[in-house]
Amino acid sequence: MAIATGPVDAGALTTLEASFRGPVIRPGDAEYDEARTVYNAMIDRRPAVIVRPTGVADVMTAVDFARQHDLLVAVKGGGHNVAGNAVCDDGLMIDLGLMSSVRVDRDERTVRVGAGARLGDLDHETAPFGLVAPAGVASITGIAGLTLGGGFGYLCRKYGLTIDNLRSVDLVTAQGELVRASEDENPELFWGIRGGSGNFGIVTSFEFGLHELEHVLAGLLVYSAEEAQSVVQQWWNVASDAPDELSVWLNFSNAPPEPFIPEAYHGERILSVVPIYAGDVDDGWDVIAPLRELGDPIADTVEPRRFVDWQQAFDESYPAGERYFWKSHNFRDPSSEALDRIVEFAVAPPTPETRVSVTHLGGAVNRVPSDATAYPHRDADFLVNITTRWSDPALDEECIAWTREYFDALAPYATGGTYVNFTTETEGEQPMAYMDNYDRLVELKNEWDPENLFRLNQNVEPTV
Repeated sequence: MAIATGPVDAGALTTLEASFRGPVIRPGDAEYDEARTVYNAMIDRRPAVIVRPTGVADVMTAVDFARQHDLLVAVKGGGHNVAGNAVCDDGLMIDLGLMSSVRVDRDERTVRVGAGARLGDLDHETAPFGLVAPAGVASITGIAGLTLGGGFGYLCRKYGLTIDNLRSVDLVTAQGELVRASEDENPELFWGIRGGSGNFGIVTSFEFGLHELEHVLAGLLVYSAEEAQSVVQQWWNVASDAPDELSVWLNFSNAPPEPFIPEAYHGERILSVVPIYAGDVDDGWDVIAPLRELGDPIADTVEPRRFVDWQQAFDESYPAGERYFWKSHNFRDPSSEALDRIVEFAVAPPTPETRVSVTHLGGAVNRVPSDATAYPHRDADFLVNITTRWSDPALDEECIAWTREYFDALAPYATGGTYVNFTTETEGEQPMAYMDNYDRLVELKNEWDPENLFRLNQNVEPTV
């Protein structure tokens, strides 16, 4: 497909507006600059037109318009994607933000979620019923992008990935047709959606199974950077033998000026060990006790919490409007040397705002075969996400170079896999994201999007 560049014919836009229920935003409109702004401030692109569908019919109209006018298509769900694939230059940006409804079926323990919904929208509706859908770790995360990449959070060791709890989706194809995908209907497409990014169409709604959970035992066990190397070695001894109910994440950051942090450490580099126990809270105290003995904690905030509240605990740590460059590696049964290498860079970042997080996987995640879904990384014990952050464009080169250096330094110890949602720029990482499932994804792409209309993602290129 030849992709058009430059402005779209004014007459064509007038025709689009006549058949479109939601807003159609053109360059020069008062809301244009705000509408094209996405999470990562490094992304500054100017679409030829932005549309905000109010329902499936609008999405079908938008896809038909893009295909008829050979326009590059960008799809925005919750807008939290660090790569900035939600916006494009000179093409059509489809912003699904108005399609954010969440409907809980308490009796069936399912929830239907619109493609523009964020994690906070989902939690707000499920929490009153004491139910949860295993998802991400920040309330501003878009459900669509999270799910299409796989989706993990604090509950994945107990309940599996977000895609492992997905029952069905409605999807608009490259031909502008609405189809449903599930284990029983278009099962191969359903396989590809679960980890294959946005390669096969625009998902307009998701149906998830829910689990009963109201409270968790969670918080931070904070250690100084000087203890980080020893703490991380001991952390893995505990985490590798943890029950499914316990996830133990790590987060390297600079200490905020919060009351629970001793003033002498404010602004200093710290390591937070983050236990989340999703079982009986009374039992959890004994389970997490060894984590208090990894060193000499300078702060301890572990306590029973409403899970919906804990889901918002790190929202301010990754604010929109900053400059970000992310990369990730998966690890399995790490060596002592690998753990030391992780710490070496994590305690010496290029900016105070830079965080390095370690996601505890395993458990239910790894009891699913690697070819059961497009997400292939069922052998990973944990993931290291390098989330380099800064605000001054003059630091771009330094911060990006440091991230790449860190990523390359960890490569000899890692599995060779990376998480599709934590990739800022495509630098030969598609094979790492999809691994042995890539060829099967190509066949699926050939069937559902042979002209690669949906290419602004971690793209699977068709071969037809």
